[in-house]
Amino acid sequence: MEVLYMSLFCLFVLSSLYFLFYKTKAGARLPPGRTGWPVIGESLEFLSIGWKGHPEKFIFDRMAKYSPTVFRTHLLGERAAVFCGAAGNKFLFSNENKLVQAWWPASVDKIFPSSTQTSSKEEAIKMRKMLPNILKPEALHRYVEIMDHIARRHFADGWDNKKEVVVFPLAKNYTFWLACRLFVSIEDPAQVQKFAEPFNLLASGLISIPIDLPGTPFNKGIKASNFVRKELVAIIKQRKLDLADGKASPTQDILSHMLLATDDSGKSMHELDIADKILGLLIGGHDTASSACAFIVKYLAELPHIYDRVYHEQMGIARSKAAGELLKWEDVQKMKYSWNVACEVMRMAPPLQGAFREALTDFTYNGFSIPKGWKLYWSANSTHKNPEFFAEPMKFEPARFEGSGPAPYTFVPFGGGPRMCPGKEYARLEILVFMHHLVTRFKWEMLIPNETIVVDPMPIPAKGLPVRLFPHRS
Repeated sequence: MEVLYMSLFCLFVLSSLYFLFYKTKAGARLPPGRTGWPVIGESLEFLSIGWKGHPEKFIFDRMAKYSPTVFRTHLLGERAAVFCGAAGNKFLFSNENKLVQAWWPASVDKIFPSSTQTSSKEEAIKMRKMLPNILKPEALHRYVEIMDHIARRHFADGWDNKKEVVVFPLAKNYTFWLACRLFVSIEDPAQVQKFAEPFNLLASGLISIPIDLPGTPFNKGIKASNFVRKELVAIIKQRKLDLADGKASPTQDILSHMLLATDDSGKSMHELDIADKILGLLIGGHDTASSACAFIVKYLAELPHIYDRVYHEQMGIARSKAAGELLKWEDVQKMKYSWNVACEVMRMAPPLQGAFREALTDFTYNGFSIPKGWKLYWSANSTHKNPEFFAEPMKFEPARFEGSGPAPYTFVPFGGGPRMCPGKEYARLEILVFMHHLVTRFKWEMLIPNETIVVDPMPIPAKGLPVRLFPHRS
């Protein structure tokens, strides 16, 4: 009798599992794939493959085994479907706030707790409404001269008169210095450095296993976030006084803009609300660009024929300027080949590996059923390193970006659709200003050829990319 009950029970469990994982209302089935270990799913493999420098392996192995269009997995504590290829990108980007919406792990709300008791998703929606005004073209025109001023100081302090440098920490210093200056008017290097280390801890904690125990990256990220927020509130309070006394300009930076902005009902933002938003901007405004700058140095060192063309373009611009004259918007618009090179760098080593969405309702994609509430992930590498979209994908070829450039939804370092990164143009400017000062000052060689690349959560050289500098003779 016990054997009969046990057999019936097993049959019930197997039937339930089959119904749960393979059958849906419409008779379709869930995408093929596997969910990995209980609770943690495939998160450790997803992260560890990135730490080994080959994040695309997680994607391509499963595309080959399960489906080249969409497969099932379990990431960061959630059931997930990974959408692949240009069609997958187009579907997710085009259905923003229709079938899908942005999603971040719950851990993000712990590192970025909102002062207004709203979720990171709601705060992001508010921020995206505000950013187009902050990053409008006339503001960006002014930013070029400020970026050039900071870049001159950065290279004078960190590169000039040095035989060898470690590139990645310097690139982070440059992009973070720019973000501090343009967002909150912090320009003093000592004050910038005070924020730099907490921000590194904060960024590492964002995409980590959410274990809040002393010493874990997640715990360190929470502590760093609290420290930076406290410092920002002090800066905000002082700025309010300075604006009232006429000691600060309403247009000097993004902080002043936020302090004077009002919502639809005419209310100004709370100090803690502003601190939250500045905190997010400072993270987004420097981390990905610093990765791109570092890899530009790597590829230009490895490809002298590419370096030569960038050098000649940038020297033509440098020679057109009077001594000490700052770069202007018009100068950056002439850096067409340099930007093609930067784009090819971001294709080969995308700073943004991908992002999550959440299904707002049940829907079908390519014959597979996606249940409401499932998390959906798009990966830049599913197109960037895919020969279907880029011939000889491991070959560095800036010409891919000439003319109309790559096909739509294949080159996605800044995302796409309504959620395309609003800071794309800001990133273009800071990267090109960096390239200008780099190549007009130096040639260089890598001290560790074939240095290991680690993705955590963006690609970085394992040893920071040490190089030997060869200054140009004036």
